[in-house]
Amino acid sequence: MSQNLALKAPPALADAASSAAVPSATTATAAFAGTATGRRPRSGGPGGLARAAWSRALPIIAALLGIIAIWYAVSYLMLSESRRFLLPPPHQVLAETIGNDKVIVPMLAALGQTIVVALIGLAIAVAIGMGWAIVMSQWGLAEKILYPYAVILQTIPILALTPLIGIWMGYGLPARIVVCVIIAVFPMISNTLFGLQSATPAAHDLFTLQKATKWQRMTKLMLPAAIPSIFTGLRQSAGLAVIGAIVGDFFFQQGSQGIGGLLRTYTLRLNMEPLFLAIIFTALFGVIVFSIFAALDRLVVGRLFGVATR
Repeated sequence: MSQNLALKAPPALADAASSAAVPSATTATAAFAGTATGRRPRSGGPGGLARAAWSRALPIIAALLGIIAIWYAVSYLMLSESRRFLLPPPHQVLAETIGNDKVIVPMLAALGQTIVVALIGLAIAVAIGMGWAIVMSQWGLAEKILYPYAVILQTIPILALTPLIGIWMGYGLPARIVVCVIIAVFPMISNTLFGLQSATPAAHDLFTLQKATKWQRMTKLMLPAAIPSIFTGLRQSAGLAVIGAIVGDFFFQQGSQGIGGLLRTYTLRLNMEPLFLAIIFTALFGVIVFSIFAALDRLVVGRLFGVATR
């Protein structure tokens, strides 16, 4: 096939035929994936990866230490002793909650419920977002019709939709998942569409010369080229799915209580130590989810394209 391509193609395209033929999806996209996504060459060896991991972890550790320092400063320097209950210091929060089964047991159960909602919502958002983007990438008319709906879905405040979602879906698990999907779906749509459209005209010309079908062009050129952008959308949607799950828990109280429901309960009761522990758990949950998908991005994209994410 590559010999036929060399006879038919112009000289500039014929030179690239051996690395961009239809049968090889990775070689067809690797040549331009680094340029299209702005990736840096991957650090070589375990030592380079360890240094890269430490360089990523160090700012997070420094940020956490800074937050703790500011927390202590506000609690002891800006608040009088009579008002310190509004922002109890970290050691007091941990001392009064971690060893208290009446606090930690329901909080861990609520966190587990929120994790379930976030994962289900993220999976649905990924499926809808990628399908939506693929349809738009194949037909220009579909992009003109469907993309404005995606933008509207992103710009409408979710608080304006929650009453309707509760009326239509009830106030249990399905409503929480719908809120999660609405919040998390747009990054998957926009990033996947950008990735699908990132293949260069020269690469498309090669597939045209080979008389590739739409399915071949999609599976062997456009989708492989979109992998870095898809993982960027996954990172963003994963963080938003956590927010959506907590928002859904906060507003919809039927069924098993999530961490958002506990936040609402503790706020109404002014139980400050459990409230701050719930905030800490939600923050850690969000950081862990984001970090997992960032690591997957680095692993998958690095293996396929020989590059590392920023």
